[in-house]
Amino acid sequence: MLEALLKEAREKMDKAVQVVDHDLSALRTGRATIHLLDGISVAMYGQEQPINQLATVSTPDAQTIAIQPWDRSALGPIEKAILQANIGLTPNNDGKIIRLNVPPLTEETRRDVVKRAHAIAEEGRIAIRNIRRHVNDTLKKSEKEAGVSEDEKKRLLDQVQKLTDEHIKQVDEHMAAKEAEIMKV
Repeated sequence: MLEALLKEAREKMDKAVQVVDHDLSALRTGRATIHLLDGISVAMYGQEQPINQLATVSTPDAQTIAIQPWDRSALGPIEKAILQANIGLTPNNDGKIIRLNVPPLTEETRRDVVKRAHAIAEEGRIAIRNIRRHVNDTLKKSEKEAGVSEDEKKRLLDQVQKLTDEHIKQVDEHMAAKEAEIMKV
């Protein structure tokens, strides 16, 4: 039971790191990336759908995102969804393809994006610490209920702490890489 608890904690912490990595990838860095459009839904065919399910999304160069819908009737709704998402990019529609020009970031904008990245990383660290706290509480309860020895409990608490430190280090590495990418001119 206790080993299963550690396995579950590892899986949850891995998931928290993945969420941080995904959220960081959606931040604007001055380079065109298709992840800028993640989370934007388009009202088409009676339901909300992500852009990548309605069109081919590509980056023909470092400053442009091209969106080519499979159905031309989707051009207007995709354009409207991008404008409503307020991602700081204005779509250019030529009747076949929507192009988004990604302008270089100003120094002030870079600092703001780095602040958002730090906030995302901190949310990930907090999530990992909450998982640790939950596991530690469960271990302390199991000591009383299941008769787990003091030494076994201490060993497991140490393993949970090592697991926590390892995952927080991963979050910090992702954050440092993203910060370097954002601040690169």
